[in-house]
Amino acid sequence: MSRQTRSLIALNVVGGIAVLASYALGLGSESSAGAALWGDVPERIRPFYTINMFLAAAGYFLFTPYILFRLQPSETRIAGRFGYGSFHLLYALVLFPSAVWVQLTERMIAQPSAWMWAVVRLDLALIALGSLGLMVSLLTLTSGARRGRALAIVGLVPFCVQTALLDALVWPAFFPFPNP
Repeated sequence: MSRQTRSLIALNVVGGIAVLASYALGLGSESSAGAALWGDVPERIRPFYTINMFLAAAGYFLFTPYILFRLQPSETRIAGRFGYGSFHLLYALVLFPSAVWVQLTERMIAQPSAWMWAVVRLDLALIALGSLGLMVSLLTLTSGARRGRALAIVGLVPFCVQTALLDALVWPAFFPFPNP
């Protein structure tokens, strides 16, 4: 296993633990904003949102093993010019902003300000950028394993719907702008 693969695995382990811990701490605390995190997202679309959250999580476990175990870092070319190392940046853009979203949003709810609203929006935009970057990367691979690629792309679809559409665009549209 290459050094780049090992470091990407480590990034996923550390980032994954950070995401799960932030949700457990944020949503499990007595001070948690819980339902307030939904903002004004209509009840009628919350089930779609919730179902897609599970599909997005399942999708992560389809595309990540493909990237980690099917691609050879020395042979991987994205769009004919970028290498396997690009995945480190893209995963970091997804994982680390995801690990702070709950706490940032709870802080914005507790102490509303235009500044915190902008920080939350930037956080969600970074996650969206990372997930869309992963999709573009897999769609533009010019070398690398063909077997499993279609399934990885299928897994990325609900992940991108969740992060780039629902979280970065729909949720903010229904979240009341904080007026301090």
